[in-house]
Amino acid sequence: MSNTNILDAIRVVKENERIASDTYAEAAKNLINPYAKQLFVQLSEFEQFHFDQVSALEKSLIEKGVYLSYAGKDFPLPPLFEIKAAQEANKKSAISIVLDAIDLEKKAEKTYADLAEQVTDPEGHAMFSRLAEEEHKHYRILHEAYWGLTNYGVWNWSPP
Repeated sequence: MSNTNILDAIRVVKENERIASDTYAEAAKNLINPYAKQLFVQLSEFEQFHFDQVSALEKSLIEKGVYLSYAGKDFPLPPLFEIKAAQEANKKSAISIVLDAIDLEKKAEKTYADLAEQVTDPEGHAMFSRLAEEEHKHYRILHEAYWGLTNYGVWNWSPP
């Protein structure tokens, strides 16, 4: 993949990360349950972290033509809580928020996985592969939250 093409792809990925971070921050404002709020605040912060890392990569490629090493980031552990205490008052709205978030994470994972396959530089391949893995973990967390909401009407999620 040419440097011009990878920079174009990075710009698209940055915009996707910005949108995801903003979307999750807005979702946190709209959710009543404190555990749901915390989950979406953490997701927003994580996507902002991705935005910052991809921005640093873009800058490095433009200025030096080199990929950066990316160590990744772990998702924070969920709070301990009683499931009965985690009832969500507006279950339908919460489910639609989670479904939208699941869709964002699936798209982000695929985009990063596709980039990893196209980049021949080992650092670039490793970075995009790790970003894809992190997006997949977000997908799994959200899928578990969806399952808890649809089956029990409660927020329930655990670290991947």
